[in-house]
Amino acid sequence: MGIDYVLFDRLCELSSRFRPEGRSLMLGRQGFSIQSKFAKRYESSLAQHGLEGRRFDYLQEDGFCETLMRKLGFGEIETMDFSDYEGAAILQDLNRPVPAQLENQFGFIFDGGTIEHVFNVPQALENLFKMLKPGGRLVSANGMNGWMGHGFYQFNPELVWTFWRRMAHCNLVDCRAIKKTPLPEPQHMALPDPAETGHRLRFKENFPEGQVYLYYEVEKTTEARLGDIALQSDYETTWASHGKAGETNLGIGG
Repeated sequence: MGIDYVLFDRLCELSSRFRPEGRSLMLGRQGFSIQSKFAKRYESSLAQHGLEGRRFDYLQEDGFCETLMRKLGFGEIETMDFSDYEGAAILQDLNRPVPAQLENQFGFIFDGGTIEHVFNVPQALENLFKMLKPGGRLVSANGMNGWMGHGFYQFNPELVWTFWRRMAHCNLVDCRAIKKTPLPEPQHMALPDPAETGHRLRFKENFPEGQVYLYYEVEKTTEARLGDIALQSDYETTWASHGKAGETNLGIGG
C-alpha cells in the first residue's frame, strides 16, 4: 500500500512530536502521490502541524516517498523488501530471522502495509522488535477491516496490545482504527487495551464502514525484552483468576 491522504495526515502529526535518531527504515518501498479528490486537504494537514511548503514539494519523480519522509523529519530512510524489484537497499525475507547486524539499528521503522503480506507474522513482529533500537519508534498501518484478499491477514488490535505491550514490554503510544476514505471527514476510533477495559473490544454499529487501517505506534523502551509466548488478554485474566481461586480453596480445605 502506498501513502494515501489519511496516512499522510498521520505522518504530518507524528512529525510534530517525534524525530528519530540514527537510521530509519521503511518496509517495502512505499509510493506517494496526491489523491486529487482530497488535494486541498494536504495543505491543511501541513499547516495544521506547522509544516512548510505545499503538497507538491513532498513528491518525487519516481513516485516513491523518500522525499516525503525526509521533509517530514524522519531522515534518509532506507528500504527493506524481499526483492530488489522496486530498488530496496536491504533484501530480507521477514519470514526468517534478521541477521545480527540489523539488530538494534533503527530509530524509526515505518510499516505502511507490509506485515499483512508476510505469512510468518510472529517471526516478522520479532524481527521488527529486534531491529528497533531502544528509544526508537515503530509506526504501522495495516488492514484491519475491508481488505479481504489484499494480504494473508487482516489484523486485530488484540495482537498489537498483547505482543507489543505484554510480550515485548514496549510502550504502546497509539492504537487506533482509521477509515481509509476521509469522507466527509477523517474517521478515527481509539482502540484501548482489552486487558485494561476488562473485556474484548466491542464495536457494534459505530465501527467505520469500508476499508479501515489498524494504525499503531510502538516505542521500544530500555526495559524491553521478548517473552516466550503471547496469551490473549481476557483468557489470561480468566486463567489467572481461576488459578488464584484454586489456591484459595486449597488453603481453606487444608
